[in-house]
Amino acid sequence: MDMKQLRYFIALAEELQVTSAANRLHMSQPPLSQQLKLMETELGVMLFNRNGRHLELTAPGMTLYEYALTITRLMDQAQAEVRESGLGLRGKLAVGVNTLSDERLPRVLSTFRTFYPNVTFRIQQNETRMLAKLVKEKALDLAIVRLPIALDDFDYVELGAEPLYFVTLNPLDRHPTEAVTYAQIAEHSLVLPSTEGLGLYHLILEQFHVRGLSPTVAAECSDIGMLIELVASGFGASILPITSLRRYGGEHLHAYPIEGPQELSRSALIWPKQQYLSKAAQRLIELLQTHSSDIRQNSQK
Repeated sequence: MDMKQLRYFIALAEELQVTSAANRLHMSQPPLSQQLKLMETELGVMLFNRNGRHLELTAPGMTLYEYALTITRLMDQAQAEVRESGLGLRGKLAVGVNTLSDERLPRVLSTFRTFYPNVTFRIQQNETRMLAKLVKEKALDLAIVRLPIALDDFDYVELGAEPLYFVTLNPLDRHPTEAVTYAQIAEHSLVLPSTEGLGLYHLILEQFHVRGLSPTVAAECSDIGMLIELVASGFGASILPITSLRRYGGEHLHAYPIEGPQELSRSALIWPKQQYLSKAAQRLIELLQTHSSDIRQNSQK
């Protein structure tokens, strides 16, 4: 068997239908069926059970599928590394950023460009759920997301955490450094970031629920710029990481620490699990890790 046959087999194993696999491979059905017969003849085993137009992997087929994934991944990696070593670090990186954003990224990308000027970027902002979907589908190379989310399908590095603040248009009757409780926050109408069941939204609601509180949620907003405008208009208060407030021009709003034990808003850099990463992506991950480590060390001094 050669690499082309292995790629044919992977398509068949994942589509489980010759017609669908042929469409995916941009070839006609008869040559693909012939290649499958040649593979089974060479190996002396049936790779699929046929049930009409549908295929079902046999035990030998499943074994070959696992090896085929490894072999093709290693070949792709070898080819990419050879090309990169001959051309120098270059290419385009597609990077996703959560709508809560991350103030580290612009500085890290500027530093990256001084070292690797031949690498260009496509930067896409979206909600954590959509970013995870795009990374899984390989439409994005990497994405910075807000936790918690399910990470089973990804390799990742955590980029640190920051405390949450209660944000309101009108000042409270207290010193700006004096913490507020979740019971006091529950008295306000709230505009919460993200959407139900995901990331920061889930984290915030959990803090009320464990205290037996039921907050009044006037709105959910995945656009943090719009959320801050809503708070600034008096529509409601919110709970946000302080960096999001600074990044979206919320300096005129009033932010108060929340009485502990304080939950932290954590972020992570994710990419597809056990997939080849270009050298450019690897270098960006290393730079973000280093930058995040420096921030944590400085904050502890």
